[in-house]
Amino acid sequence: MEQLALEGKIKGKTYGKQKIYFADQAQFAEVSEADLKAIDSRISDLSTQVQAISQGCRQLDAELKELNSSMTTEEMISEIQELKEGCSGYREQLEKIKSTTNHVTPEQKEMVYKERHLYVKEWKTRKRLAADMMGSILEGYPKTKKQFLEEVGVETDEDCKVTMPST
Repeated sequence: MEQLALEGKIKGKTYGKQKIYFADQAQFAEVSEADLKAIDSRISDLSTQVQAISQGCRQLDAELKELNSSMTTEEMISEIQELKEGCSGYREQLEKIKSTTNHVTPEQKEMVYKERHLYVKEWKTRKRLAADMMGSILEGYPKTKKQFLEEVGVETDEDCKVTMPST
């Protein structure tokens, strides 16, 4: 930079310990107002072209992303083949189910529901009785309910993460 300043191609100024270099404006030719307007017009035309090209690039990028995310013909053919194989497997299972003769009769189904209702009702009764007994014992017991259950070895439905079904 110092060499260019000595040759007169650029200028330099010293501010304290710093030295700043800049172009020598005298070496450039005078530019008329008409030339400046022509240059500004050219700049605005080029800016418009840049925007149009950028917009085209964005559209092409979006199209490229869409095409890259879609399946190729070979992938689609293999996917269709896999789906057809799966479908035929399901058809075979359906035929096996339809061909079996050991279906549950409505009477058997009703009997199972009645038994379930009976057992759930019995479960609720026994749970209530057990809770009443533990409540009576805990009235005079010096420790907490949790400690009592641990000492006696009782596992509650909640300990086993079991919920009572509705009747």
